[in-house]
Amino acid sequence: MMSRVKPGIIAGFVATLVVSILEAANLLFAKVFDPFPEIVARMFGMPGNLLAGWVLHFIVGSLVLGPLFAIAYSRLPTNTPETRGILFAVAAWVAMMLIITIIGDPRTFTGSAGFGTLAWMLITHMIFGGVMGNVYARMLAREKRAAAFVDGAPAH
Repeated sequence: MMSRVKPGIIAGFVATLVVSILEAANLLFAKVFDPFPEIVARMFGMPGNLLAGWVLHFIVGSLVLGPLFAIAYSRLPTNTPETRGILFAVAAWVAMMLIITIIGDPRTFTGSAGFGTLAWMLITHMIFGGVMGNVYARMLAREKRAAAFVDGAPAH
């Protein structure tokens, strides 16, 4: 049986990729909300460095949130993988907001940022969680099916 961390990293990467497509559409076409990679870059002290924001976005989504979700998955108090992912992602969003509020730079949310940007971030985190939960559960199911067959016959 493979470690739970590896499927967590993969699920986190896929979910980050899905949310990044939404962010790219916002950044390139809509420009309604502050782009999340720009906010991430500001959080890490690199305002204006969009490339650094994208890289950090993928690192945190894949290598931090994915494995943490995999570790917490069985302890999350919901019935479906998607709602487990959403619950986890909303908790991550709350933690991020608290960190920004308590120890972050108060200018992190600037320009058009306001309630709309915060709501957009919450919605994209929920989408991230739903995708991550779905991908993670599919990987666990695939692993379970593969373990059930030994030399081409079902194990008893």
